[in-house]
Amino acid sequence: MAQTASGSKADVVVSLESIEKSFGDTEVLHDISLSVRRGEVVAIIGPSGSGKSTFLRCATLLETFERGSLSYGDLEVVQSGVDGRAVYAGKTVQREAKSRFGLVFQNFNLFPHYSVLRNVADAPIRVQKRDKAEAERQARAVLAKMGLAGKEDMVPCELSGGQQQRVAIARALALNPDILYFDEPTSALDPELTQEVLRVIRDLAAEHMTMVIVTHEMSFARDVADRIVFMADGYVVEEGAPDQVINNPQHERTKAFLAKYEG
Repeated sequence: MAQTASGSKADVVVSLESIEKSFGDTEVLHDISLSVRRGEVVAIIGPSGSGKSTFLRCATLLETFERGSLSYGDLEVVQSGVDGRAVYAGKTVQREAKSRFGLVFQNFNLFPHYSVLRNVADAPIRVQKRDKAEAERQARAVLAKMGLAGKEDMVPCELSGGQQQRVAIARALALNPDILYFDEPTSALDPELTQEVLRVIRDLAAEHMTMVIVTHEMSFARDVADRIVFMADGYVVEEGAPDQVINNPQHERTKAFLAKYEG
């Protein structure tokens, strides 16, 4: 995907170029590129099995890819070698890259035996080596922002699913990332709790938080995203402004997918 003319290279938070990924003999990502500018919200939509979550896992170094390149700002994490093969930088560079993004999973992935406060403050203290008192102050502030003031001493099982997901978002924000990734953040929630989490993400978008969101919530994607990417069968089939992709899709595969969400 080409960078739009309105964004300079210095504005690009993450850039993935010509990513190819296989599981065994099955190629699951085919020559996919994506650049995200500071303050931009990109929604990735598509049917199950289209490669959306795998692409996110490649961007966040949870999966390795065979071909292509990845950079976070000026930090080159994966370079494309002379034969196109992906060449990963060393652990120091990868560690720095991981400090530049936050990832929110669909199943929360909270530490069940940690308090809410410790879930949020633990990584800033252990990974970023920040002062404990300062990290806990920030954790309390972020939890309050998520509507969770007074829940700091609870453990995850005492919270609703929506509250647990808001703790997970707070945990990601506590690292002060340049970009947040969401992998279907509401798929494990009922409709009422889904709306509660989507409201939080809408608020972050209003604050110009840079985000990439894999979602099945079409109306949310249309309303919140600056750009929508439609994936199918490991390819980027169509991308553009929400009004263009959702209301006036050009590709038959996109039309067929969106028809299931009409009404």
